[in-house]
Amino acid sequence: MLEALDAVLLARIQFAFTVSFHIIFPAFSIGLASYLMVLEGLWLKTDNPVYLRLFKYWRKIFAVAFGMGVVSGIVMSYQFGTNWSVFSDKAGPVIGPLMAYEVLTAFFLEAGFLGVMLFGMGRVSKKLHFLATIMVAFGTLLSATWILSVNSWMQTPAGFSINEVGQFVPENWWAIVFNPSFPYRLVHMVLAAYLTTSLVVGAVGALHLLRNKTNLEARKMFSMAMWMLAIVAPLQVVAGDFHGVNTYEHQPVKVMAMEGHYESHPEGAPLYLFGIPNEEEQRLDYAVGIPKLSSLIIKHDL
Repeated sequence: MLEALDAVLLARIQFAFTVSFHIIFPAFSIGLASYLMVLEGLWLKTDNPVYLRLFKYWRKIFAVAFGMGVVSGIVMSYQFGTNWSVFSDKAGPVIGPLMAYEVLTAFFLEAGFLGVMLFGMGRVSKKLHFLATIMVAFGTLLSATWILSVNSWMQTPAGFSINEVGQFVPENWWAIVFNPSFPYRLVHMVLAAYLTTSLVVGAVGALHLLRNKTNLEARKMFSMAMWMLAIVAPLQVVAGDFHGVNTYEHQPVKVMAMEGHYESHPEGAPLYLFGIPNEEEQRLDYAVGIPKLSSLIIKHDL
């Protein structure tokens, strides 16, 4: 067993842990920043103190989530150089500038206005404070845009050439940023962030309602969360379908691996619900699947 734990496997395990821990926080904070913007906007428009109290309540939680996301993200970015140094050397001319743009535009924008949003209420005008909240929300979305562009380029690379030392070098930045899978991944991720925030806000509101059904803040946050879920959840189903079809178009082998298929099924692929991969025999042992359903999902054709 210990012999199987080579450097590559250990690097994969470490990076998998880091990225799995990190994604929890941006997935929550992206949506929460937009929720704070909506709450403050509604307070300014209606002068309803319920919205202000909700804003102050969730602002504290956002500060913690944002801080955790920054710290865990820094660790993850270091692992590009420590765990995947050869990849960084080869692909650095393309992904390096993209990640630098994320820091110089989105993160600096968020960090610059975050202090005003957290500590500026009562010290600056209401309009300036609301502008700071808007900029933080916009910064989180801009950050997601750059990071999803990097991730998508690694899946569907475009706009590059390879130099004499084997490095990927940029030829067309427009094609690099807006690579074939980028729009689908970005929409899918942002909707996922809004879903995550809606579920967390809704759960907190439900807990407070169980304790006190007359709690106005709990009723308001629960209602807003449920309306958001009713809108975003169906959109995510559609976006996920588009994303899946796009992945099948550009990375059919990846889709087969995700679905547990070791061979193609010209007459229609089953959707495996359970199975144990057998790499030696190239098959899925103890497979339990629904006939032809995978073909219906991926190609919309039995």
